Amino acid sequence: MKKLAFIMAAFLTMSLSGCAQKNQTQNQGKENPEMKKTLIVYFSATGTTKAAAQRLAKEHNADLYEIIPEQPYTAADLDWRDKTSRSTIEMKDKSSRPAIKGRCENIADYDTVWIGFPVWWYTAPTIVNTFIEAHDLSGKVLNVFATSGGSPVGPCAADLKKAYPQYTWGESRLMN
Repeated sequence: MKKLAFIMAAFLTMSLSGCAQKNQTQNQGKENPEMKKTLIVYFSATGTTKAAAQRLAKEHNADLYEIIPEQPYTAADLDWRDKTSRSTIEMKDKSSRPAIKGRCENIADYDTVWIGFPVWWYTAPTIVNTFIEAHDLSGKVLNVFATSGGSPVGPCAADLKKAYPQYTWGESRLMN
């Protein structure tokens, strides 16, 4: 009887240590930053933000995804001095959600997502909201990067955090 109890105890100990080892292996990718996958998502109207996204992707060994508007922006659309330009109209209407081409179908594969854009009217262009609302970003760390001729990135990041408090927001970075 003692021998049977000893064998059962030994078996139970081995089984439990096997579970712990399996659990440790399953969690390795989540604890080891080198195992995490990073995605750089960006909207670029003139190419400036695209160049910054490419540099950031190289720095983080990350994949790139471009937010492409269904209707491309023209130079006239981007004329912020024209009160009737497309960008001015979109930015005045905070509920504006310009249509985008496609979706990032493999967004679930990434742990960290950098979202980049040019600063328009001291915040992110509304097309960025279109992207965020079209994807489930739960469980990811979202970082913000922006390009600007003189505006800071802080208020942009604060606006996104306020609009999407359900997500985990990390760092923000101004790039040129």
